[in-house]
Amino acid sequence: MKFILLALLAAVLPFAAAAEEVHVHASHYLGQEFRKIKSLSEADLHELGRGGGWGLAKAAELNGVPGPSHVLTMERELALTAEQMAAAQRIFDKMRGDAIAEGRRLIAAELALESGFQERSIDEHGLRARLRQIEASRVGLRFIHLAAHLQIVRILSPGQVKRYNELRGYRR
Repeated sequence: MKFILLALLAAVLPFAAAAEEVHVHASHYLGQEFRKIKSLSEADLHELGRGGGWGLAKAAELNGVPGPSHVLTMERELALTAEQMAAAQRIFDKMRGDAIAEGRRLIAAELALESGFQERSIDEHGLRARLRQIEASRVGLRFIHLAAHLQIVRILSPGQVKRYNELRGYRR
């Protein structure tokens, strides 16, 4: 009986070891190959198209410097004056318009990169140029959103800034 078990184990052991060596190579990107622009999700495209923040102003927001969109929605809780409300709206409108325009440039630059790879027409020189264009656009977008935070904080009182951060749930 002992001999049979050892023989069986000897016969099965090489297969068990081989099974452990099987590698799964499926990509985490599976399904994204059907996107129009592979590097941007539908949510990204929507956010860029509406001039949304896209998380680009976290350096300001998470350091207690309010954003125009949220200030406008907190008008009552922050006790904004008519002048503050008008100024906040102007800052928001300019930020949004500029962000939409820059978002379009970013989408176009990403699409150009995408096309270069689809058509197999891109080389390293073209790649570098397209990446510079994409990153310049990202820098532009981030500047637009962060600059709006800097402008908003100048129209609020220290008490309003403190209240904003409390309402947002930030603890400093």
